[in-house]
Amino acid sequence: MTAALFDFFDLHVLRAQRISPGFARVTLGGECADRLASGGRDQRVKLFLPRPGQREASLPRGAGDRWWPAWQRMDPATRAVMRTYTVREQRPGELDLDFAIHGDVGHACRWARRVRPGDPATLLGPLTEDNAGVGFRPPADTAWVLLAGDATALPAMAGILAWLPEGMPVKAWIEVAHGADRQALPTKADADVTWLCRDGLPPGQGDPLLRAVRAAALPQGTPYAWLAGEAGCVRALRRHLVGDRGFRRDRITFTGYWRRGVSEDHLIEEAIAAAS
Repeated sequence: MTAALFDFFDLHVLRAQRISPGFARVTLGGECADRLASGGRDQRVKLFLPRPGQREASLPRGAGDRWWPAWQRMDPATRAVMRTYTVREQRPGELDLDFAIHGDVGHACRWARRVRPGDPATLLGPLTEDNAGVGFRPPADTAWVLLAGDATALPAMAGILAWLPEGMPVKAWIEVAHGADRQALPTKADADVTWLCRDGLPPGQGDPLLRAVRAAALPQGTPYAWLAGEAGCVRALRRHLVGDRGFRRDRITFTGYWRRGVSEDHLIEEAIAAAS
């Protein structure tokens, strides 16, 4: 029998704080926290939250790596709310999740704003460091790295910059809502980071990220690009890099973390319908 690659981790809130106008940080911990094996970089985990009126998340426990079809079969009115997040930082016994806050919209956003120490939260996370929840995988011949993402991608970009080797040339663009959302991003890489502040412009409008990358002078050599954020912007960035800059498609990792005008619940229902 093949060993499971992922498992559920029943954790609880240790700390919750608003770290800037646009971000809240929730620190989770528990006896099982050290079993979660992060691969660093843009390590994704699934966050499961109780429905309103529930104390604990209703989950398909015991399903192992078949959790996804088992979760789909559960009653949508009672099964746990599921969202995808990046591990911002992991330490012995605890880990941080950062939430981009844009109003009182969405179950997870409301939870991050109101959660208190002791509140329960369950993660689905990896049991091995080399796992499918890591997307940033530059080929060995990469001469320089391009990173571009909006506020939802900031935790992943922070993890990538912390992971990159000393001296690796990096051009990075990070779009945030407020100047005060800028964070220190420790790295050994030779990173040129440009912060793009929306200053009141609604997320997903105006395309400052796309305009900045289009206008940039890029280094010579074999690149690797990682793009994440609003799905339409990410697709436009990829088209620009392939069509206008000559990037090979297999040297671009791109992920739409959200879609303008569409809730994550709707996106999940689309994924369920596609898998049926």
